[in-house]
Amino acid sequence: MDNPHRLPRTVIPKRYALTLAPDLAAATFGGAVDIEVEVGSTTDQVVLNAVELEIDDAWVVVGTTRHDATVSLDPEAERAILRLPEAIPPGDAVVSLRYRGQLNDKLRGFYRSTFIDDEGTERVIATTQFEATDARRAFPCWDEPDLKARFTITLELDDDLHAVSNAAIVADEVLDGQRRVHFAETMTMSTYLVAFIVGPLEVTEPIDVQGTPLRIFCPPGKLHLTDFGLGVAEFSLAYLADYFDIPYPGDSMDLIAIPDFAFGAMENLGCVTFRETLLLADPNLTTRSELQNIVDVIAHELAHMWFGDLVTMKWWNGIWLNEAFATFMELKVTDAFRPEWERWVSFGLARSTAFDTDALHTTRPIEYPVVSPHDAEGMFDVLTYEKGAAVVRMLEQYLGEDAFRAGIRKYMANHQYANTETTDLWDAIEEASGEPVRRIMDSWILQGGHPIVSIEARDGGRILHLTQQRFEYLQDEEDDTRWAVPLQLRYALTTGEVVTTRALLDGDHLDLKLPAPVAWVVGNAEGHGFYRVQLSTDLRTALAREAHHGLSDVERYGLVDDTWASVLAGTTSVTEFLSLADGFGAEADVSVWRRLLASLDQIDRLVDGAARSDLQARVRSLVGPALERLGWVERPADSDRERELRGALIGAMATVGADPATRASVADLFARLCADPNSVEANVAAAVVRATAAIAGPAEVDAIIERFERSDTPQQEVRFLYALADVRDPIQMARVLELAMSPAVRTQNAPFLIGSCIANRDNAPQAWKLVHERWDEMNERFPSNSIVRMLYGVRAVTDAALAADIDAFTAEHPVPQAKQALQQHLERMRVSVRLYEREAPLLTRG
Repeated sequence: MDNPHRLPRTVIPKRYALTLAPDLAAATFGGAVDIEVEVGSTTDQVVLNAVELEIDDAWVVVGTTRHDATVSLDPEAERAILRLPEAIPPGDAVVSLRYRGQLNDKLRGFYRSTFIDDEGTERVIATTQFEATDARRAFPCWDEPDLKARFTITLELDDDLHAVSNAAIVADEVLDGQRRVHFAETMTMSTYLVAFIVGPLEVTEPIDVQGTPLRIFCPPGKLHLTDFGLGVAEFSLAYLADYFDIPYPGDSMDLIAIPDFAFGAMENLGCVTFRETLLLADPNLTTRSELQNIVDVIAHELAHMWFGDLVTMKWWNGIWLNEAFATFMELKVTDAFRPEWERWVSFGLARSTAFDTDALHTTRPIEYPVVSPHDAEGMFDVLTYEKGAAVVRMLEQYLGEDAFRAGIRKYMANHQYANTETTDLWDAIEEASGEPVRRIMDSWILQGGHPIVSIEARDGGRILHLTQQRFEYLQDEEDDTRWAVPLQLRYALTTGEVVTTRALLDGDHLDLKLPAPVAWVVGNAEGHGFYRVQLSTDLRTALAREAHHGLSDVERYGLVDDTWASVLAGTTSVTEFLSLADGFGAEADVSVWRRLLASLDQIDRLVDGAARSDLQARVRSLVGPALERLGWVERPADSDRERELRGALIGAMATVGADPATRASVADLFARLCADPNSVEANVAAAVVRATAAIAGPAEVDAIIERFERSDTPQQEVRFLYALADVRDPIQMARVLELAMSPAVRTQNAPFLIGSCIANRDNAPQAWKLVHERWDEMNERFPSNSIVRMLYGVRAVTDAALAADIDAFTAEHPVPQAKQALQQHLERMRVSVRLYEREAPLLTRG
C-alpha cells in the first residue's frame, strides 16, 4: 500500500524563488513562491505540501502559457492540490502561489519568539524551525528530504531589523521605511534546511574561516557573550573541512541565538539556530559541563553542513544516521578542541542513558520504517543520537580511525548534493577497510537492544570463553537476538604480559586461546563497545583488585555502570553495589564519580528512617574524604574536570549525604552568590544552587526565583530555574509548579521543569497531579516534541500506586508524536517500582 504521506513524483521541484513579508506586530506573514519544476508525465494537477496556510492564488506557466489553478487543501494529509483546466505535458514549468499565514507560538514552522528589552518592551523575532516536516507551514513546497532544490530567498522587513537566511546577502534595497533583502542562491538542498529570521538582533563582526565569513546574531545586549561560541565555531569549521576533505559547502555561516526554541539547535545550511544557552556564554560564569554542551552542540550542527546538508538521507527512516554521525563528530571535535576535557570518557554518561532505554523490551531498532510526520518526530530520541553515536564509535575503533575516515571521505565524495540510504555508508567503509561492515552494522541498526557478553576462563585459564545474550531489565524469557559484536579486550597473563586484542563475536560463543593462563581481563577495553560485560566470579574478583591501577578512567566507569545495570536487572543486590562503591573512595575522575553519585541518589529513593540515615552516613564516609582532598577553594593548578568534580562532591555531601557542616557552608555560599554571581566559581555555584533548593524554605525559593528572573547569562537562568525541581517542601513545590505554568517560564523550558518535578523524590504525586489536571492546556501551550520529554520524569517513580495511575492516565491520553518513547518511559517506571519492591525491604532490615 502506498504511503499516504508521500507525494506523487509526477511533478518535482528544481528551484524555488521565495519572498516573505512578516508583520511582527500582527504576527502574520505574506508569501509568494515561484517554483521551477520538471513535469515527468502529462498531468492536470500539481500536488505539494501546505498546512496552516491560506492560498489566495495559484497558477502554472508552461512556456508562455499561464494555467490558472483551482486550489483545494487537505489538512489531514498536509497537502495542497492545484487542479488545472487542462493537462500540461512533460517538461519544464513554473508553479506560482501567493499565500498568507500566521506567525504561530508553537515553536515550529514560521513562528514568533519574544523577549523583553532593557526598556521593558516586548520585542518579536520571526524565525523558523522546519525539521522534520514543517517547512510546509511557511511556504507551499515538496517537503520531503529527497526532493532537493535550490532556493533564492527575499525578505521584506522594517528598516531597523536584521534579516538572515541560508546564504549571503546579494542586494539590500531601501524602501519607504522598509527594506527588501535578497539572498544568494543556495546549493541544492532539502526543504527542512531552509531558514529565515527577521528581528531586532545584534551581530558580531565576521571572522574569516578558510574563506567563509562567520558571525553570531543575538538579541540586543548579549554581544559580550559571543566570543566563546565564535571560537568554537571557527575551530569546528576548519576541523570538519579537513576531516571530510571537502570545503564547507555554503557561502556564509551565521549562528543565531533564539530566545524561544523547541530543540537545542538546528542545522539549517549557513543559518544555524540555537537556544541561547547553547551558543551564548561567559566562560567565567559557566560550568565545565555547560561549556562542553556549547562546544558539543556547535560542533554537532556544523558537522551537519556536510553530513546531512551536503549528503542527505532519502527519507526520515535515515535521520538516525544524520544525527548519530553528527553526535559522533561533535565528540571528535570537542576532544580535539579541549583534549583536557577527556570527552570520550564523559561520553560514558550519555551512553549510559542510551543503555538505560535500550535495556527495555519497548526499545526500538535504531533505524525503523517511518510513515507519517509523527513517526519522523519520534525519531529524535536517545537511541538515534547517543546509541547511534556509540555504535558508530564502536565501528571506528574496531576498524581503526584511518580506515574509517577513508570510508567516510569516499562516501561524502560519491554522494555530495545527493540523497542516500544507510547501506551506502556501510558499503563505502567496507570498501575502504576490507571488513564486513554492512553485516556487522545491520545487526546493530536493524534490531533493538544490545548484548551482555559473559566471559569465563577455561582450561586452567588458557581459554577465554565468551558468550552473548540480550540484556534486558525485565527479562522474563530467553531472547535469541544476537549481534556481530566487535570486541576489544585487554587481559593480563600470569607471565605479566598485558595484551590488547580485538575479535568479532558473531554468534552464540567464541573461544580465545591464550599462550599462558589469564590473570585478569577487561571485556570492553577503553569502553568503545556498546555492550555490557559480565565476568565470572573469579575474573570479577581479579579485576576488582586491578580497578584503581590496572583500569583506565572509562573502564572504571564501565565497571560501575555495568554493576548498577545488573542491580536494575535484579542479578546484583544494592548491598553488593554499595560494597563496590566503598572501594572507590580514592577515585579522582569526575565521570566515574558522577556515575557513582547518580546510583547513590537512586538508592536514596529506596530508603527511609534509620536505613536512610545509614545511607547518608555511608555517603559521607565515601564522599567526605574525596572532597577534603580536593578542597572547597579553587586551586590555580586545578583542571576543568577537577573543578567540575568539586561541585559534584559538594552537591552529594549536601543532599544525599545530608552533611550538616556542608549544608552550613552551602548556605553561606548561596548568600554570597545572590549578592554577587561572580563571587563563587561556576561549578561550585551550580552545586550550591541545587543543594539550596533541596532544603529550601520560602525565603530560599524566593531568592532562587528572583535570581532566575534577573540572571546575567542564559546558563544561570536555567540553572536557577531547573534547581527548583529539587524542592522537598510540598508548599514550595506547589509554588514551583504554578511558576512552571505561568508566562514567566518560557514554553521551551516549562516541560523540562515539570518533568524534573515528577522525578522529585518526595513530591512526585503532587507534580503528576498537575499533569493530570492540566494535560490539555500543556498540549496546547508546549512544543509538540517536549510533551514526551516532560513525561521522562515518570521513569524515576517508585510508588506502585502512583505508577498505576500514570499507566491508566497515559492509556487514555496518548502522545501520538512519540508513542514508543512514552512506552519506554512507562516500562522504565516499572523497572523502578520493581527495584523498590525488591530492595527496599532488604535495606530496611539490613
